[in-house]
Amino acid sequence: MKTLIAIAEHRSFAAAAEAIGLTQSAVSLHVKALEVLLQTRLFDRSTRPALMNAHGRTLVEKAREIVQLSDGLTATLATAEIAGHLELGAVPTALTGVLASALVRLNTTQPKLLIRVTSGLSAELAEAVRKGRLDVAVVSEPTDLNAGLSWHACGSEPLMVIAPGGTPGNTDKDLLEALPFIRFKRFAWAGRLIDAHIRERGIRTVPGMEIDSLEAVALMVASGLGVSVVPKRPIREPFPPDLRVLAFGDPPVQRTIGLVERTQNPKSELVRLLYGEMLSLYA
Repeated sequence: MKTLIAIAEHRSFAAAAEAIGLTQSAVSLHVKALEVLLQTRLFDRSTRPALMNAHGRTLVEKAREIVQLSDGLTATLATAEIAGHLELGAVPTALTGVLASALVRLNTTQPKLLIRVTSGLSAELAEAVRKGRLDVAVVSEPTDLNAGLSWHACGSEPLMVIAPGGTPGNTDKDLLEALPFIRFKRFAWAGRLIDAHIRERGIRTVPGMEIDSLEAVALMVASGLGVSVVPKRPIREPFPPDLRVLAFGDPPVQRTIGLVERTQNPKSELVRLLYGEMLSLYA
């Protein structure tokens, strides 16, 4: 709806795209999706540029009313304090990264909301959500999702090879083969993703320690005990300054972080608040 309003105000797809920060092709896709949904054409495409027809002009007026109502409702909900209790699970890399910032924001806007946090591996947390022991969990993207669970992606983090300063090599493969490989627990979803790409590329690593804490991995690498592959979290200083850091793959392999909850979740309103904060931090 906001895209349609922008086109009406700026009189072309190109100008509307620039005004709302999208590409012209994205604006065109929005319009086509709206036309399919409404089963009617909103523009006369026989001219260049395409001109909004009578159906489009009528819809714009209604769209302005809908957007105004939606924005007002969003503002009302944002200022309303919500009381309640949320059982939250999180993988260690999220708990010491973006989730901490999200919880600070949430505590500021919703001081009456009580949150208890449990740390664990993605598979363990997803199972705890399924059984009702947790209301929601921040996990790596699952390769498959059990029935009754819903997945909401928040953002992606590039995977990086980290090695002690001075480790020889010009590529990520060079670094990974230079020293023992310090891995995340092999049953962690992110660990499986990393192992799969190492096998696909034929990288010959030397087995090293197996750890489930990002901070511990970085400390071991900085101490010269090996190399590792870890996510680059959206925080101010994701890695110690004395490490060599190279992208894992070209383009870099990404791990996606998001929320998993039960499809029928009585705490869905609280989850929505957390999801909004997580999305804003990855934007």
